[in-house]
Amino acid sequence: MLKNPTQSKHVHRVVMIAVSTALVTISPLSAQDSPEADTLWKFNGITSVNFSQLSLSNWAAGGENSLAGNVLVQLSEDFDNGISLWDNDLVIGYGLIRQGDDPTRKSDDRLDLSSKFGHRASENWLYTALLGFRTQFAPGYDNPGEEDRTKISNWLAPGYLNLSVGMDYRPGEHLSVLMAPLAGKVTFVLDEELSALGTYGLDPDQTVRGEFGGFLRLSYQNEILKNVLLDTRVDLFSNYLDRPQDIDVNWDLLLNFIVNDFLSAKLMTQLIFDKDIQFDTETEGVTESRVQFKELFGVGLTFSF
Repeated sequence: MLKNPTQSKHVHRVVMIAVSTALVTISPLSAQDSPEADTLWKFNGITSVNFSQLSLSNWAAGGENSLAGNVLVQLSEDFDNGISLWDNDLVIGYGLIRQGDDPTRKSDDRLDLSSKFGHRASENWLYTALLGFRTQFAPGYDNPGEEDRTKISNWLAPGYLNLSVGMDYRPGEHLSVLMAPLAGKVTFVLDEELSALGTYGLDPDQTVRGEFGGFLRLSYQNEILKNVLLDTRVDLFSNYLDRPQDIDVNWDLLLNFIVNDFLSAKLMTQLIFDKDIQFDTETEGVTESRVQFKELFGVGLTFSF
């Protein structure tokens, strides 16, 4: 447990350095002097910026002024020499919205890092290890426009670290099915206020919780129609030691509609079910787990590199 600010700040710093180091080490590996080595790496990057604004004056039908913006950054660097494959993906998203006289609140907030290494066992099967990390950047609140709002999330509160070992079925370049019978999931709640409450499946004042179970990831990327790109990923985790029938679900879907080299529209959805995330009910003192769903659609500028 972390009960003093110095220790908590130290853990924050260690985690940030570890993540930064993992990202930085990817780039030098692709910067080899050998032309042959350069061809083994494939780098892709997309940044999109969406913005919307509404202003009303003496509008008989009613409504409120609003201002919203969203930034999405997707980076990937993949290695393939025919025998070993190493896929590295980073997704960063952040958005803000202001409506009427309400305070500015966030509409999107995510950091998702995934690194998967596989060694070919046959034409379509690979021995594979996967490391995944996700959290959010800024504090989140319930009823964010009210004075008595309550903090419900923060940096590394929660944060999730996953490590899985298994077999990856890849019949082609578009589909991947990772089946990992050995998987670990670590949940962090390093915000002292949230940790004291015992949130996200942790006991009061507990900052780290580990789970052991099985993991399944299905991912698919393809141009399903002309200038329409589909990128979807479903993660399933079952804890062998505690209610294995209650499967955690994290399903991301992105539809990218390309207008030209600089203009595109994006539809993003995320569905989450985690038995450890509880919501209040109408009955006082009774909580329940629920399906969470987020949808974001935007039109804006896109920069590819």
